Amino acid sequence: MMQLQDRNQKHRRDWGRQSAYFGMFLALSLIFSYVETLIPISFGIPGIKLGLANIVTVTALYYAGTKEAFVLAILRNILTGFLFGNLFAIFYSIAGSCFSILIMHLLKKRGSFSVIGVSIAGGVFHNIGQLLVAMLVVESLSISYYMPVLLTAGILTGAVIGLLVQRLQRYLQKGQTR
Repeated sequence: MMQLQDRNQKHRRDWGRQSAYFGMFLALSLIFSYVETLIPISFGIPGIKLGLANIVTVTALYYAGTKEAFVLAILRNILTGFLFGNLFAIFYSIAGSCFSILIMHLLKKRGSFSVIGVSIAGGVFHNIGQLLVAMLVVESLSISYYMPVLLTAGILTGAVIGLLVQRLQRYLQKGQTR
């Protein structure tokens, strides 16, 4: 009987710790999303941004798991859409995030891609997911001309995010060995 109580207490403690980490990840991703709205960088093309909040999403994918990264991205997209965007931004972001996390999960699971490679694929497929939704909304394939620009942006921003997460991993691993 005592073992069962100890196990239940450990489960509650682990669940509490995981909830706290998830809350921290969500708060950080919202902060990064807000900071990105303050950066006066315009690429001159609608929809292209740095994606700083994806630092948290990719980190969560590696440290918390795919399900957690997926829920984190969906919640972040909904909250940032209501705080800084609009309903269409929410739908586009959710489509991009779902496609992106699916691809990143498959590449991470395969094990032959670095964090940078996984992040680049995430950036590219996030943009592809958004473009597919845009094609459905406008009911035209004519906006596919935008694809090369989006692929280039996905590669560049994905590489930057991947480099930052790779660097962050070093610090997280040091913290875990203490």
